[in-house]
Amino acid sequence: MIRGPGPSNPEGILVTNPNPNPLEAIDAWRGCASFLWLAALLAWESSAPYFHQYDTWEARQRHGLRNLAAAVANAVMVGVVFAGLWRGLAAWAGQHGFGLLNWVAASWPSALRVLAAIVLLDAWTYAWHRASHEIPWLWRFHRVHHSDPTMDVTTASRFHPGEIGISSVLRLALIPLLGVRFGELVLYETLLQFLVQLQHANVALPPSLDRIVGLVFVTPGMHKVHHSVERRETDSNYGSLGSFWDRIFGTFRSRPDPENIRFGLVGEDAEESQTLRALWRRPWDRP
Repeated sequence: MIRGPGPSNPEGILVTNPNPNPLEAIDAWRGCASFLWLAALLAWESSAPYFHQYDTWEARQRHGLRNLAAAVANAVMVGVVFAGLWRGLAAWAGQHGFGLLNWVAASWPSALRVLAAIVLLDAWTYAWHRASHEIPWLWRFHRVHHSDPTMDVTTASRFHPGEIGISSVLRLALIPLLGVRFGELVLYETLLQFLVQLQHANVALPPSLDRIVGLVFVTPGMHKVHHSVERRETDSNYGSLGSFWDRIFGTFRSRPDPENIRFGLVGEDAEESQTLRALWRRPWDRP
């Protein structure tokens, strides 16, 4: 980092940070990279859609703008309220040697520690996602995500602020307990965002590639089953980054005919149920 004149540098001497943190540097270009990735997936969906879901371009545009509006609202909330708290708690845990990774992995090579942090964070994401299906009051919020009858890349952003708020509060305890560094959290969130957008996109990998990649990572084919209107399929495939959690805990489910999957929730596909106002009120409606 280069600094000009300032209180700590009155003479304006150029100063370069000799030890930049490459993980935290990801945060600087994450927004631009996310926008480019979203644009690429939208173009892929347009040129080679797996499902033909919209009667008109206006319907697709209305659907996408509604979901992206939810994404902006949630991003603002996280950025304003929680991101600074997460950074502060991660710094506190590091300074005091607190948390699982600081106890166990203090002498590990950096790459191994980063990998351990990603695995632990992904294990939590699996547990949180599964709890959001199995605990009724959490499902009231999470069903906003599942009630989308036409799944595409913008569905990856369709979450109720209540769900994002609850998960963000729980992270206030999770970060120091795991001893996760803020850079490790940023890296995990970046990988998660890119993969989750691909999983929800209205595209498909070649079947053989989907099977091979799916041995380790959650693929579009695997996640399409999770968004099925059939509840036994909705309550499966909870993994977000790694697919192995579902295989370990017996929640993996595949389907030989993914092209016949119907998305959404029973009784929630009417247009009046899909407005942003209706989605915000959904947790307080009777399931």
